Amino acid sequence: MKKNLILCKSVHHHNTWKVAEAMARVLDAEIVSPEEFPYTSLDDHDIVGFGSGIYYGGVHPDLMEWVRGLPSAPLGSRKAFVFSTSGLPFLWRLWHRPLMAELYRKGFTVMGEFHCPGFDTWGPLWLTGGIHRSHPDSHDLERAIGFAHNILRQSSPERAFKVAG
Repeated sequence: MKKNLILCKSVHHHNTWKVAEAMARVLDAEIVSPEEFPYTSLDDHDIVGFGSGIYYGGVHPDLMEWVRGLPSAPLGSRKAFVFSTSGLPFLWRLWHRPLMAELYRKGFTVMGEFHCPGFDTWGPLWLTGGIHRSHPDSHDLERAIGFAHNILRQSSPERAFKVAG
């Protein structure tokens, strides 16, 4: 049986890493930074999550660079999901677009997207103590867990039952 993987880039407050940990428990997935994971090991994994904090209006450059360098595969031959955290959560779909487009070009079927607020002290926000100080909170993490269960159900109903039951 193949394993699941989460490639996560979470730098400043580790908001996205907390979300990755919640999802990983459901998916029984390993969490690694993209620069620590060789392309050759990707074929050993069934579902790959791509998570990042939002930096200057996009996912972390290291994650995008990793995906751009990935050898292409036939469309639909790989399964993925995308997730992020940010201080301005209403723009998340816009910020996911470049990563989603690149994943499709590399042969991934993207099974879903998740986003929640994250503690943000970028730029002048640090002067006021930041925004979304308590996020991701328990409600955000419960939503992430529900999202991960949905990813499992899409992947394989039998497998989701074994994990949940």
